[in-house]
Formats: sequence, structure tokens, C-alpha cells
Amino acid sequence: MLVAACDVELLGRTLRRGKLLFEVHESFYKGSKMKVEEAMNLIRSATIVNIVGSKILKHAVKEGLVHPEAILVISGIPHAQIVKL
Repeated sequence: MLVAACDVELLGRTLRRGKLLFEVHESFYKGSKMKVEEAMNLIRSATIVNIVGSKILKHAVKEGLVHPEAILVISGIPHAQIVKL
């Protein structure tokens, strides 16, 4: 199961880091708006996760789902991916 989660204020933004462009497309990230606890439950059960935003990532790190060193910062916005084998 794939879960894509972001802080709501990032929807539609394009993040830049040098030549890297990262688009927070609504077509990929916009789904049901939910509480962080609900999102964490989905993230825990997913096999692939794409997370963008300081709020959601703060919780993922706190719960041990993302290692802080695995976070890429683009335009000051943290991004991480989780792949469970």
C-alpha cells in the first residue's frame, strides 16, 4: 500500500534545491484531510510512504518511522520516503 502525506499548506507548491525541482502535486498528495494520528496509522501499515512537511515528519520521526538523517530538505521543507521490504 502506498501512502502520500503532506502538510496541507504545501499542496500545489514547487520546491527547489539547485537543479532539483520537487512538485507537491494535488493529484498525488491531496486525499482525505485527517488528523495526524490517523495519518500515522496509515503510514505504519503502508509498504511505501512519501512524506513532505515539517509537521507530519516531526511525528514520523518521533514515532521512529523515519530516521532524522534520512530526511532531505528542499527549499527548507523536509521530505522523506519509507520503503518496507
